[in-house]
Amino acid sequence: MNGSSVGLLELTSVAAGFAVADAMLKAANVRLLLSRSICSGKFMILIGGDAAAVASAVATGTVAAAGCLIDQTVLSNLHPDVLEAIGRPGTGEASGALGIVESFNVATLVEAADAAVKAATVTLLELRLAMALGGKAFAVFTGDVASVQSAVDAAKRVLAEAGVLVNAVVLARPHPGVYRELV
Repeated sequence: MNGSSVGLLELTSVAAGFAVADAMLKAANVRLLLSRSICSGKFMILIGGDAAAVASAVATGTVAAAGCLIDQTVLSNLHPDVLEAIGRPGTGEASGALGIVESFNVATLVEAADAAVKAATVTLLELRLAMALGGKAFAVFTGDVASVQSAVDAAKRVLAEAGVLVNAVVLARPHPGVYRELV
């Protein structure tokens, strides 16, 4: 990816999503990382590039959304595990505690996952963004109990501040059957 910043817009309309993606890509030298419809008829656009270009493209996209914007975020220095987890089904080996945070929207969950992996030494197992979730999103972390609790607390702060926290739990010693559901 050119640069270390990403921008994400979440829209209420698929048709608007295509128009907004087009406007964003024409506005600045950014790379389209992901552009797709998501559950409940929403649309998600993820771009990457240098900080100034991403900020410019997101600003253009916000205006082009013309009333269809649900949420947007620009993240500089995104933790590499977060970008890798976007669009990837749950992988990795779960061991130790599990932390799960759930959000009403996508953009803020990406921000919360970034805060979580920067706050503690955890492994981000999965970042599920609105697919088969009725528009919601969730992240799953693993590690020692204290680290997972710190990561979940950091994510909860971001989600609660935005008013989109659905729930968050830490399982100190999950049953092996729970682990199997993740891989």
